[in-house]
Amino acid sequence: MLKHLKRFWNEEDGLGIVEIALIIIVLIAVAIIFKEQLGNLVEDIFERITDEDLGNLKSTE
Repeated sequence: MLKHLKRFWNEEDGLGIVEIALIIIVLIAVAIIFKEQLGNLVEDIFERITDEDLGNLKSTE
């Protein structure tokens, strides 16, 4: 029995999956917490891209 417990304790199979799952959970939590700020940031970036594209179109006309 003790041998089985030692082997179970020392096994590392599946730890990579647990680590990846924890990272994904943390990223989702951060995204939920900062949802509004991230949305505003993405919107601002797209507005800047659109404004630059429109500015380039006007200067070539």
